[in-house]
Amino acid sequence: MTNFVDAKKFIDEVRALGVKIALHDFGAGASSFGYLKTLPVDYPEIDGQFIANLLDDALDDAAVRYFRDAARVVGVETIAEFVETEAVRHTLREIGIDLAQGYLGHRPEPQAALVLRALETA
Repeated sequence: MTNFVDAKKFIDEVRALGVKIALHDFGAGASSFGYLKTLPVDYPEIDGQFIANLLDDALDDAAVRYFRDAARVVGVETIAEFVETEAVRHTLREIGIDLAQGYLGHRPEPQAALVLRALETA
């Protein structure tokens, strides 16, 4: 990101329309905390590299807790990406992560299949 003024203006405009903004891959880069501090986002979305081995890696666990604490300081909820098992989702809940996304919730599928299912249930 090169222009914070334009980014903030864009975020403010889409949020005024009711769109929620997530800071994607939070924690993956050194600038993540600067973005969280500067931009009016609704969610830091914790990068999957910290979630994939959460149950076996104490540093990943510590990082996720740290990200949760930072989000609470600025008053936003957290999202964890790459959630693939019930055990990981359970641990994330215990840690206090608000939302989860990943294959546990739903695997990708062709758009046509989604449309067909929606038509069948309508």
